[in-house]
Amino acid sequence: MAIVAKKIQDAKTASIKELKEAFGEAPDFIFADYRGLTVEQITTLRRQLREKAAKFTVVKNNFARIAFEELKSPDVSAYLTGPTAVAISPKDANEVAKILFAFSKEAPVLKVKGALIGDSVYDAAQAEAFSRLPGRLELISMLMSVMNGPARNLAAALNDVPARLVRTIKAIADKKAEGAA
Repeated sequence: MAIVAKKIQDAKTASIKELKEAFGEAPDFIFADYRGLTVEQITTLRRQLREKAAKFTVVKNNFARIAFEELKSPDVSAYLTGPTAVAISPKDANEVAKILFAFSKEAPVLKVKGALIGDSVYDAAQAEAFSRLPGRLELISMLMSVMNGPARNLAAALNDVPARLVRTIKAIADKKAEGAA
């Protein structure tokens, strides 16, 4: 019987280290099954995600599991089965999820498995619901609109007083001109 030494190969540790660094740069991750996508489709998807500063990386499940464990992240091993690609989102994970779900409608072979948003683990249905929420910029614009509402109404009310006065004086002047003629 041969003795098998458990020597970790340098290439594997380097791959895990690279994944750990990539995962450490972002708080949010969306896991997808990319099996069946063409190179052209993956390139298109990556280009769309790059516009949101996100990366779409194909990972080895075991390496990704080890990297997440070393980062003390919640357990996402349920999503690290089969062919897996991870959308790494440094900000606006909502927008990244929207892109992935919109792309999965165009290319049904792309399946979102789940997501790790902050410290919360979402399954596919929860990730889809998350993608339907308004994004960060939309929420900020909604807030600014609500905050500007009272000031806008006050400005309109203050502007209305002199306008009414001008219209009243104009109406009196028209009436006197009509009476004189």
